[in-house]
Amino acid sequence: MSLRQRRARILATLGPASSTETQIEALVAAGADVFRLNFSHGSHEDHAERYACIRRVEQKIGRPLGVLMDLQGPKLRVGTFAAGRVTLVAGTAFRLDMNPQAGDEQRVCLPHPEIFAALEPETDLLLDDGKLRLKVKRCGADFAETEVLVGGVLSDRKGVNVPGVLLPISALTEKDRRDLDFGLQLGVDWVALSFVQRPEDVTEAKALVGDRAWVMAKLEKPSAIEHLNAIVAAADGIMVARGDLGVELPAPQVPVLQKRIVAASRRAGKPVVVATQMLESMIKAPVPTRAEASDVATAIYDGVDAVMLSAESAAGDYPCEAVAMMHSIIHEVEADPGWRSNWHGSRNAQRQSTPDAICSAMWDVAEYSGCAATVAFSVSGFSVLRAARERPRTPVLGLTPDPAIARRLALVWGVHPVVSEPLDSVDHMIHCACEVARQQGLADTGATLVVIGGIPFGQVGSTNLLHIARV
Repeated sequence: MSLRQRRARILATLGPASSTETQIEALVAAGADVFRLNFSHGSHEDHAERYACIRRVEQKIGRPLGVLMDLQGPKLRVGTFAAGRVTLVAGTAFRLDMNPQAGDEQRVCLPHPEIFAALEPETDLLLDDGKLRLKVKRCGADFAETEVLVGGVLSDRKGVNVPGVLLPISALTEKDRRDLDFGLQLGVDWVALSFVQRPEDVTEAKALVGDRAWVMAKLEKPSAIEHLNAIVAAADGIMVARGDLGVELPAPQVPVLQKRIVAASRRAGKPVVVATQMLESMIKAPVPTRAEASDVATAIYDGVDAVMLSAESAAGDYPCEAVAMMHSIIHEVEADPGWRSNWHGSRNAQRQSTPDAICSAMWDVAEYSGCAATVAFSVSGFSVLRAARERPRTPVLGLTPDPAIARRLALVWGVHPVVSEPLDSVDHMIHCACEVARQQGLADTGATLVVIGGIPFGQVGSTNLLHIARV
């Protein structure tokens, strides 16, 4: 199967509609580059089988496929009701407390002391994905007396959001830690961290992960936006998780924050994914709405690395059609002559290192020389990420001797990752670049390449060489 001609990547979630090797191979043929294993659902056995299928498909097509495990994170929920559900009426009082007895129209258990510890009078609480809203009038270490601002039906174990409040809780639950250990043993390439509130959450996860995978911070809490640049700096990648972000913040703010998060990630050279409800109607319909198509297109115009499908590919009626539609939208945008016109500003980030200077020069050469491709050699993936940050006109051939790094790079904009042999000289590097570019169909005989790498070979972060080669 040939390398992708488009630059932006597609991250597809696996689930009941896409669990077999045949289905996964069909998703790859339709355009999927990376697969998401959602650990909020399914057993370890389910995920292990899906992972094995991905690797068999990868071997069959001869191209690295990335695997991202998405940790569930803390789930804050109310308890149960004697009748299974109640109707809360606007203007009435409702109590939340630690009493485990079944609730009624006056009260319910909220078994999360960390929420009570963070509450203050006039704090708003959102229930059931924001459908109901309460305002705290009086609170203590184990209770909160509230007024119902927006009423409705509330049933057992519905979720609770506390917008604008930094909760004293780790982003990693005990379940997450067990799942993380299992996923890393499987060999996942990316770990998506939910419930990120501050950079320390990312640091904690990275300490557990080590060099076994890259960590992607999911930005879904308003408190994370207050620490945006520090979280971007701490993480290996960023996900704009618009689901919970849209619950805790007014809907009109989400598109603005999406652009802000993407811009911050782009400046830092960190891969950024836009997720949630991108083609939501295709869960049940074979075509998206025009608004959904525009939503995907907007993300591509902004220069994101990848766009993600959730239920559309995991549980929908048209998983392959959803991936193919996303592929088609990306292709149409990238064929637009004005597609890259607003990206020059993202190249103005201050550069104080030799690798940044080399990659900036690489962009200029690629832009004006008419070369066929950019080739970046990297042991750690660092040089390839720096090259991709520049968003060059040419495709980026990312060569690495490490299959794990090649799989991680499958998520990155414009990068065609290939596992290469270790290098021992500059001549070897140039020869390898030319041969692989020709074999991969990125350059014909006689074409020119921009090649970047580092001397001494094999040393992380040593990018210090730029060479123009002829195939």
